[in-house]
Amino acid sequence: MVKKILKWTGIILLVLIILLAAAPFIFKDKIKSMVTKAINEQVDATVAFEDVSLSLFRDFPMASVQIEKLSVINKAPFEGDTLVYMGEVNLSMSLKELFKSEGEAMSLEYLATKDGVVNILFNEDGLGNFDIALKNQEEKPADESSESKPFALDMKDYKVENLRFRYFDARSKINMVIDSLYHEGHGNFEQSKLDLDTETTANLTLDMDKTNYMRNVKLKLDAVLGLDLENSIYTFKENKAFINKMPLEFDGSLALREEGQLFDLTFKTPTSSFSNFLALIPQAYAGSIESVKTEGDFTINGKVNGMYSDTTVPKFNIAIASNNASFKYPDLPKSVQDIVIDTKIINETGILNDTYINLDKLSFRIDRDVFDARATIKNVVENALVAADLKGTINLGSLGQAYPVDVDVPLTGILRADVSTKFDMQAVEKSEYEKIDNRGSISISGVTYSGDALPKPVKIAKADLQFNPSRVNLSQFTATTGASDMALSGTLDNFYGFMFKDQVLKGNFSMKSDKLVVSDFMAPEPATKPAETKKAADTKPAATTGESVKIPAFLDCTIAAQANTVVYDNLNMKNVSGKMIIKDEAVNIQNLKTNMFEGLITANGTVSTKGKVPVFNMDLGLNKVDIPQAFTQITMLKSIAPIAEVITGRLNTDISVSGNLDPKEMTPDLKTLTGSLAGQLLNTGVKADNSKLLSTLDSNVKFIDFDKLKLDNLKANMTFNDGKVNIKPIDFKYQDIPIQVSGQHGFDQSMSYNVTFDVPAKYLGNDVNKLLNSLGSAEANKISVPVTAVLTGSFNNPKVSTDLSKTVTTLTQQLLQQQKEKLINKGKEQLGNKLQDLIGGNKNSSDTTKATIPTTKEEVKEEVKKQAEDKVKGAVRDLFNRNKKDKN
Repeated sequence: MVKKILKWTGIILLVLIILLAAAPFIFKDKIKSMVTKAINEQVDATVAFEDVSLSLFRDFPMASVQIEKLSVINKAPFEGDTLVYMGEVNLSMSLKELFKSEGEAMSLEYLATKDGVVNILFNEDGLGNFDIALKNQEEKPADESSESKPFALDMKDYKVENLRFRYFDARSKINMVIDSLYHEGHGNFEQSKLDLDTETTANLTLDMDKTNYMRNVKLKLDAVLGLDLENSIYTFKENKAFINKMPLEFDGSLALREEGQLFDLTFKTPTSSFSNFLALIPQAYAGSIESVKTEGDFTINGKVNGMYSDTTVPKFNIAIASNNASFKYPDLPKSVQDIVIDTKIINETGILNDTYINLDKLSFRIDRDVFDARATIKNVVENALVAADLKGTINLGSLGQAYPVDVDVPLTGILRADVSTKFDMQAVEKSEYEKIDNRGSISISGVTYSGDALPKPVKIAKADLQFNPSRVNLSQFTATTGASDMALSGTLDNFYGFMFKDQVLKGNFSMKSDKLVVSDFMAPEPATKPAETKKAADTKPAATTGESVKIPAFLDCTIAAQANTVVYDNLNMKNVSGKMIIKDEAVNIQNLKTNMFEGLITANGTVSTKGKVPVFNMDLGLNKVDIPQAFTQITMLKSIAPIAEVITGRLNTDISVSGNLDPKEMTPDLKTLTGSLAGQLLNTGVKADNSKLLSTLDSNVKFIDFDKLKLDNLKANMTFNDGKVNIKPIDFKYQDIPIQVSGQHGFDQSMSYNVTFDVPAKYLGNDVNKLLNSLGSAEANKISVPVTAVLTGSFNNPKVSTDLSKTVTTLTQQLLQQQKEKLINKGKEQLGNKLQDLIGGNKNSSDTTKATIPTTKEEVKEEVKKQAEDKVKGAVRDLFNRNKKDKN
């Protein structure tokens, strides 16, 4: 009997296990259909999810449904915006819920989400992206719409992990981000009234109209909320909240109404110790406060009462106060004393724009230095009205000895301020300076400043700012950074736009310096970080670009500069002057002059770092510069004219050039250069031994001594593009030999040139001279023939070929023709003489003589031609026979 029981028990268990394993496949399509129906029948948006899975083991004895990568994307007018994204949505329900018919709602007992994003957006017209309910659903009777609900929430527990919530209102410019949100609650939602035990942690960032009020402030709230679900009223009961580490308590309730949310809340700090203030500051800026000794009080009290709707906000009154407080860090030598804080944030009408902030007093003392501030801000939404008074002295060195400031360079220097200002934000935005009332002055001395935008710390010896209603005058600014020094004066035209509205800093300055090292001011751009993606498995590190130099985007100013020495790369420029217009991440250089390479260099052009790759466009003028220095120290010039390294003397040239710059070194990228060069050589000479090219050419062309080559007043024109330099024909002379050079070379040192010499015959060697002498022709010495040398290979490994053999043949033909003409003329003369003798009656002439004298004109020509050819051929034969003997 026992065996049968065990047997049947085993069979039943096996069947149950099989059913549990098979259930996901049996019910999966049903669950998927219900999820699709639950979403698509309720919202007017693009909804998608990757998969829906069902498990009977994960939360046994409950059935568990998991929806992966659920997204809700808005349609117009927020088309393409993500309203909701959930990496995971987990639902748990009783097993019996799976067997309900299609028209019955499944009751959920547990809901959890993970890795989610929620964006609540309002546009300029006040429309919200969350209003995605189908309009026909709103018109259905309550009983009919309830029957179509596939799910019913009868939960006891829920949890939200790693949610990012963003709220943005385009009208008020409020941008709030709650990040890394963790929230869980426990309560019986089957009851209409229940106590919900919650636990919440998050990071809060709050900006309003480009002004940041909170940055990654840590929030924590453990609270028991009384829920009245029938009346939609939520009451704070037991709660303990923290802002960073400052405790806060809440009392009151929140009620959901058709027109909005009705608030009736009060909150306060449960203790009044000044340590509450330090706890309000993020730990990254305040350090560890557990052992800080404090005296005096610090309290926050607030009340929020009223309706939050499309047109109203709750009335509120928040008071932040401290009186005669002090604090001292145990490991720092000094303390901050006589701290007074009296601040109120008030709205008495329920209209957001009527909110005002009164900083009635903020003061403190370190040693004998006292600083005091007062300010009011009104009309915060439409056009903020700001009034502020700052007065006092701060010794930054003492501040660093009293408060744990995390800086790369220790704080030093003195700040003195006595400033009053009144302005409105619209005047700042529109640069209506007549509506800005500034008065007073600020001075700093002995301050060292460092930041991400600066490659090296700036040591400010003295800076004086005077404020007047129209602008800010910088009467004095002396500073050093690295090996550079500078002294500036000038005006700032939109100081407030730069400070409060992220506008560019406009100004007009004059600057003087004894020495400026350009690399001291080249700010590196941080390497690109790996891109973040939702798919952890697909996340791959993005390629890094390293550090690249960027001209600051916040500058829009003109600087008239003078410097005794400017160091750029390996170049030392003396007596530098010119104007720089910095705007839109570019520098426009005007009338720059400098003494360099024992001459004068001028420059006009632009350098821009706005794009991915820096670019430049420059016109350069070089006046009487030393050629060896210029063409060995400037890589660009050396690449354009590498032959110049063997030339001594001076140069006048105009160069127009544009191209890309190396993002790190800000030097020209030779492969991208485009431009032209027109130059003239002065008092020049040639050192042929310094060039493999000239040495190789010299061994092939014996009639020129390149060391004696004179290039005075030689003019050259060339263009360059795509890494190639094209030389327009250059004409010059060596003694009485005209020379022409043309062709091209590459920045890679490859070349293809033709050098043509118009060579007089007398320079073609002893054999040619002997030929000329054997012909007995003085006119032959005046004959010149072209000799072409073809230069290929590279400047470091040149190849030279000439057409000298062809030249000798050409010369021979010229000499033959010349000799023919000479002999014909001579024969004509002799024939004329003999004919004259015959006509004159020379009767005693022998018969033999008569036989040798041509009797016709044609016979005379043939006889003369034959004699000339024989004589020339004999001479040429002797020339080549001698050459053969020499070779043997």
